[in-house]
Amino acid sequence: METIERGSAGTSRVAIVGGIHGDEPAGAEIVRRLAATLDSEGSGDGTVRLVIANEPALAAETRYTDADLNRAFPGDPESDEYERALAPRVAAALDGMDAVLALHTSHSAPPPFAIYSELTPSVRRSVTGMPIDYALDSGNLRSTTLDSVVPHAVSIEVGRQGSEDAVEFGYEACLAFLRAHGALDDEPPAFTETTVVAGDEEVPKGGGEPHVYFENFESIPRGAVFAEDDVYTHRVDEEGVVPILASEHGYEEIFGIYGRVQHTLQPPDAAGDSPV
Repeated sequence: METIERGSAGTSRVAIVGGIHGDEPAGAEIVRRLAATLDSEGSGDGTVRLVIANEPALAAETRYTDADLNRAFPGDPESDEYERALAPRVAAALDGMDAVLALHTSHSAPPPFAIYSELTPSVRRSVTGMPIDYALDSGNLRSTTLDSVVPHAVSIEVGRQGSEDAVEFGYEACLAFLRAHGALDDEPPAFTETTVVAGDEEVPKGGGEPHVYFENFESIPRGAVFAEDDVYTHRVDEEGVVPILASEHGYEEIFGIYGRVQHTLQPPDAAGDSPV
């Protein structure tokens, strides 16, 4: 794990994490670009901490070496599995941060979106301060991801894995995140409403040739088949279901996640939250 300290224009302590998965190099590229462009010293008392998490997996261009890091939190420092032992170190590097942003890419189709487990005032600022239309509330899903364990953490899917568009969008999203928390003052922050989709359940994958028939956040009509392979046929029996992280080949065990649109997340001023 590598950490890089940069200055802040304000008092907040914020962190940006890339390289949680070694086959998603965009996050590490974005962190390196931020390190090169942000000032080493800021005018405020806060800090910007940049983290490249899983260096061995990045070097090997594989998702993980022993265990999926984003399924290994809070981890075990005594574990023989590299990522399970790494997880507590990553969490420790983020301890005391007012806001945390973890960068991801996927094989899933656009648009980019945020993921959070607990809606704190800081998370509201992060989500509505970035140029995204959707956010996944994953509080009822896994409890072993970074954003489910580290306070005030948000993950963002910045685009398709391996694409330059993901790097460019992710970099701009990081700048917006820093502005939202007062760590960067080159221009005012821009807050917008964001549609929140609650994650209900993961959609299992079996074997054989997979097929996915709906894209992320596209409403699935009742009775329609979302995805199928030689083992499963996933037919939706209710109205209001949308897929998230929908992909035929992006994940070994799931086609994606079923979700339901819950509400529109308002920016912090409209919601009455104080700045963090």
